[in-house]
Amino acid sequence: MPKRERHKHAAITLLDVARHAGVSPMTASRVINGNPRVGQELRERVQASVQALGYRPNLAGRSLRTAGSARIGVLYSNPSAAYLNELMLGLLEQSSLSGAQVLVEKCGGISSQRAATERLLQAGVDGVILPPPLCDSAQTLRELDARGIPVIAVATGAPLPGVSSVRIDDYQGARAMTRYLLELGHRHIGFIQGDPEHTPAQARRQAFLDTMAEAGLEVPGTHIAVGMFTYRSGLEAARQLLQLRQRPSAIFCSNDDMAAAAMAVAHGMGLHIPGQLTITGFDDTPMATTLWPELTTVRQPVTAMGKAAVALMLEQLRARREGRRPAPTDQVLKFALVKRQSAAPPA
Repeated sequence: MPKRERHKHAAITLLDVARHAGVSPMTASRVINGNPRVGQELRERVQASVQALGYRPNLAGRSLRTAGSARIGVLYSNPSAAYLNELMLGLLEQSSLSGAQVLVEKCGGISSQRAATERLLQAGVDGVILPPPLCDSAQTLRELDARGIPVIAVATGAPLPGVSSVRIDDYQGARAMTRYLLELGHRHIGFIQGDPEHTPAQARRQAFLDTMAEAGLEVPGTHIAVGMFTYRSGLEAARQLLQLRQRPSAIFCSNDDMAAAAMAVAHGMGLHIPGQLTITGFDDTPMATTLWPELTTVRQPVTAMGKAAVALMLEQLRARREGRRPAPTDQVLKFALVKRQSAAPPA
């Protein structure tokens, strides 16, 4: 049966088109919206998928976009491609359903943040979504507030006064993972933290230390290594922990990228996971199930957070257009402890 016939009773979304074409949702969106910054081969692939699936863009949404009534900017500098892809899935799918237009800018340092912010403002965005770590950038938040631009901070560990946010409880998520490792019988647990300037990284580290203290266990300074949420930083941090004379029996990593790096170092040293070493992560990005063994981690509903951020932004923009000043909203989604094959009792 042709694919168009198979799907004719289902609502085909932009995400369906992207998956069918084997491209990112962002690329599919650019092709459908006539963005010239897409290569011919990708453009033809997306257009073929549009035809095969019978996708029809939301005409009401297109008229809204033409009127410029729902333009949402996304400013990002997240080092984890896996995390960012999951977030963009949610942002683009919800914006497509809602008839909003998403404009994306990448940046790095402070000067780069200012330039990227200015580009979004010149493009006429009505609001800006800030994924981590920019959700904690006081400079960017001040500049947007001074221009009267509403902001949704995604995955901040400590929502700032006057700023709406969508997040999980990072502290409780890290406590749940630490308790699980203790229940397995681990007492010498290493911890790889993320960027020290990032509030979720601070919350996860504090939760680990507090939970260990409650169990009557002191964590030596040598058992905490600092990463930056990147795979490369995880390699160095894992080497630091695994070269100790009394190496930990388990390593709790602050995200899945660094957990993947820790696994690579352990495999390189000939250590069996989880027989000789337990490794756990945080986020539950798709990477977690491509590793061997599959990763025990804390599931952060990243795609759902992206959807919630767009929905919350549209609510705030609607309220402003009706002459109301919406109160800041702190939306906390549920996390889950996902137990897989990378964790076991110590040998």
